[in-house]
Amino acid sequence: MGLVLQTDSLTKKYGKQIAVNKVNINVEKGDIYGLIGKNGAGKTTIMKMVCGLISQNQGDIKLFESSNLKKGRKRIGTIIEQPALYPNMTAKENLIYYDKLLGITDYGNVEEVLALVGLEDTGKKKTKSFSMGMKQRLSIAISLIGNPDFLILDEPINGLDPSGIKEIRELLLKLNCENGITIFISSHILGELAKIATKYGIIKKGVLIDEFSAKELEKRCKKCISLVVNNSEKAVYIIKNTIKSADYKVLEEGKICIYDCLDIPEQINKALVENNVLVSGLTLEGNDVEAYFIKMMGED
Repeated sequence: MGLVLQTDSLTKKYGKQIAVNKVNINVEKGDIYGLIGKNGAGKTTIMKMVCGLISQNQGDIKLFESSNLKKGRKRIGTIIEQPALYPNMTAKENLIYYDKLLGITDYGNVEEVLALVGLEDTGKKKTKSFSMGMKQRLSIAISLIGNPDFLILDEPINGLDPSGIKEIRELLLKLNCENGITIFISSHILGELAKIATKYGIIKKGVLIDEFSAKELEKRCKKCISLVVNNSEKAVYIIKNTIKSADYKVLEEGKICIYDCLDIPEQINKALVENNVLVSGLTLEGNDVEAYFIKMMGED
């Protein structure tokens, strides 16, 4: 697919404090890459370095597989800190203002971008009367006026109500799936991020501790009934033929995980015991996504 963003040992120091420590991030074309970490972990600092808002002390950044960052950054749209929205202007007037800042003299893109974010019918309504969700969609519209291939969004759903969060989620999926825009996003709302991200990076105290795909996350969080038995071979026969499980695994002698049939643990236990298999342990194992992220970040 090709890499849209690649960092190599990216490091940022403020005096003796290391804010970002030798981070290697790989965002592929088509990804929605979720960057996860506690406040102060280094998420915003990484995004600012990629966008050129601050410089790194060490390490390299490549955009679209090139070290020509000036050229690559022209293909980026970003919301790092909330862009200024002029409260007494309409959505259209706000976009025209930002067009002018970018040196764009043809404002034909404005209606198209407003339609893309679902604000085409706001007419003469002033931005000061917008809901939080509408303001956030307008912010994303501002990031889109340069027709970017890559969006960098720092906490775009912060402070939104459930309806606003749903709106932004659907918009990001649309931009990614229909418009082919690669997205690099941070968020504290981990369960929501898990609904859209295709890849994740977890950063802790400035260090990227893991990077994995959504499919890998699914495997890591997959729930199962974990059994400890005295006869694995006999237990497997019963699980397959009596319980009718089609998804189980013998992890080691005496331990079996069943990934389907999660709602009938008592029946599984009964079938094994009735067939003279001693069950010395039966537990439900696995994490939900949010619990897994919290555990990885080192929180209770």
